[in-house]
Amino acid sequence: MAAPVQQPSTGDDHAGAPVISVRGLWKVFGPRAAEVPRSTELRALSRSELMEQTGCTAAVREVDFDVSPGEVFVVMGLSGSGKSTLVRCLTRLIEPTAGELSFEREDLLAADAKQLRTLRRNKFSMVFQHFGLLPHRSVVDNVGFGLEVRGVGKAERLRRANEVIELVGLDSYRNSYPDQLSGGMQQRVGLARALAGEPDVLFFDEPFSALDPLIRREMQNEVIHLHRTVGKTMVFITHDLSEALKLGDRILIMRDGQMVQLGTGDELVGAPADDYVRDFVRDVPRADVLTLKWIMRAPRPGDELDGPELGPDTLAREATRSVLAAGKPVKVVRDGELLGIVSDEEILTLVVGRGDEE
Repeated sequence: MAAPVQQPSTGDDHAGAPVISVRGLWKVFGPRAAEVPRSTELRALSRSELMEQTGCTAAVREVDFDVSPGEVFVVMGLSGSGKSTLVRCLTRLIEPTAGELSFEREDLLAADAKQLRTLRRNKFSMVFQHFGLLPHRSVVDNVGFGLEVRGVGKAERLRRANEVIELVGLDSYRNSYPDQLSGGMQQRVGLARALAGEPDVLFFDEPFSALDPLIRREMQNEVIHLHRTVGKTMVFITHDLSEALKLGDRILIMRDGQMVQLGTGDELVGAPADDYVRDFVRDVPRADVLTLKWIMRAPRPGDELDGPELGPDTLAREATRSVLAAGKPVKVVRDGELLGIVSDEEILTLVVGRGDEE
């Protein structure tokens, strides 16, 4: 079985120690589950071979990553890739078979049932595909339900519920009932309920996959707005690459329970780790994802070097007008250092052509 590949991206843009740290995480289902992570022979088997020899399925295989404070960390993969099992392991809704898992530097695997309940009430919130709203309660009472379970008084409960209802744009629906709301509005209620408890981390498990495309885009924009507004750390599970690229600071691509590549969107598109990732990103509009650092080149004899300057992290799409209007190469500069140049040729190859074909 081929070894998994990981892009060495660390999320350093987000300061502070990791909120979540995962090392060597396994989740194996089956009669000999505990044996698999300990056995060099069994660990080397493919998914089908492991099932044939042991009756076990390794849903998560030796996964390693950190999630930084304030990061939107996306886990992406097709059905059966292990992404939903992984996010449930992170909250111990499913117990990992082996590995290390820490939350805010504390060993999450050592937490007892009482500690887990406290964490889930105060530190974690999950948003699922199925909203799970209480049909006999109004929007404001649904949003405040978690606070009620925690014993928060009615006045404070209503204050906080109304605050997050306004945040997600449901002001005029606070006294409505779930059956009076569209699917998108119901999901907004789910978001508000998750935010009401002021968790440190929000976990999203394919929350928008059942929504129609227009509402789905609207909800993606809502998540982006919420992240900019409240700055919460988010772990987002999806099978949709465009959703992953739109939302994620970094994206982990999984296949058969393994990590295939971990990186920023431009790293996945600009330097896919293998053919699996390359196929995933083949139809992505590259100019909307790649920055100038991916298309710049070294100056050649005869190049004019008195053109305008742009930073290496400028999106190619945003730089197109400047490059074409300059009539000469644009300098890619960081902190006064010339890193390379971008001319009409590089921009047009990327924008007009595919930019990755011979």
